[in-house]
Amino acid sequence: MGDTVATKKTSNAPTTTPDPYEVGPLGLFQLVDEKGVQVAPVPDLPDGLPVRLLEAMLFQRALDQRMLNLQRQGRIGFYGTAKGQEAAVLGSGAAFESQDWLFPALREGAIALWRGMKLDHYIAQCFGNGADPTLGRQMPCHYSDGPSRYVSLSSPIGTQISHAVGAARAAQIKGESDRIVGGWMGDGATSSNDFHAGMNFAGVWKAPLVYVCQNNQWAISVPAAAQTASETFAVKAEAYGMPGLRVDGNDVLACYVATKMAADRARRGDGPTFIEMLTFRLGGHSSSDDPSKYRDETVAKQWEKRDPLERHRTWLLEQGAWSDEQQEDFLAESGKTITDAIQRVEAAGAVATATLFTDVWAEIPPMLHDQQMRLEREDTV
Repeated sequence: MGDTVATKKTSNAPTTTPDPYEVGPLGLFQLVDEKGVQVAPVPDLPDGLPVRLLEAMLFQRALDQRMLNLQRQGRIGFYGTAKGQEAAVLGSGAAFESQDWLFPALREGAIALWRGMKLDHYIAQCFGNGADPTLGRQMPCHYSDGPSRYVSLSSPIGTQISHAVGAARAAQIKGESDRIVGGWMGDGATSSNDFHAGMNFAGVWKAPLVYVCQNNQWAISVPAAAQTASETFAVKAEAYGMPGLRVDGNDVLACYVATKMAADRARRGDGPTFIEMLTFRLGGHSSSDDPSKYRDETVAKQWEKRDPLERHRTWLLEQGAWSDEQQEDFLAESGKTITDAIQRVEAAGAVATATLFTDVWAEIPPMLHDQQMRLEREDTV
């Protein structure tokens, strides 16, 4: 791997990149601080990665706002933004390889796009119309994409935690030594039954797995202080026989480096890692939620000053790897790309009624076959 930028060191920074495993579950692994100042040496990164991460975060912020606007206009039924959490999403997601299987929670859709999911399919899933490859069978934001090995979440909290360890165990049994699994959750999911079951089996099996907990400090309306008595969420990992890391979730480079190290560890056969990424949900839990009803929004204003996009942008400007002109051009191009995709998707017709009977049975039973024939006759009348 080669350096994308010639990183600069501050006088009080360590001479080598700190090890997130040494920082552990009670500290906070960080490379770039809230003001965009580099506080520790950044290791060698894949060519172009820092710039690509900023572009992906900018694109997701713009896409989220457009999709939320569509919901407010009644054109889609539901949406959950990742505003304020883009660094935790993309920094962690970028650390996995194309052969790995990923099991997301609500706010990780940007990872699917990063891995190659078509923008039209992402948008169509929220419309649930004929352009949606999943045929409108899932509520919005439940993306899945086979080529990207990105598996749809289930709405019940935490179920993907067990799904992820099951897939990791399957890779073990099949001897797929170069394939690992990523599983995401929010802080609220750590109170679910599936969290205990998934973490327990992951530790027992030494599964090739990385769990990422986005601690955005709110499980819908429940604050973290009412969620757990543990000093951190990361410290919970120790009880399950795996290391826990705690990372600044608004530092995209720290998120990437920590997750990449955990992914490499899993790929070597050294077992799972649990990573808590400390961040903040700037918007509501979803388009159905008004956070001002249950939290002090002055705290959100303080977290806006720690915006992960502005932090990484400031760092890139300091490295000479980004400019205001680049950002202006990129945002203009992104806006057009999103607009064009929305227009294409919205022009699609409804999902064909015949799909009610497909993908359910290998051989349709007589009762459903009769119903299918009756529906086809009615459609032709």
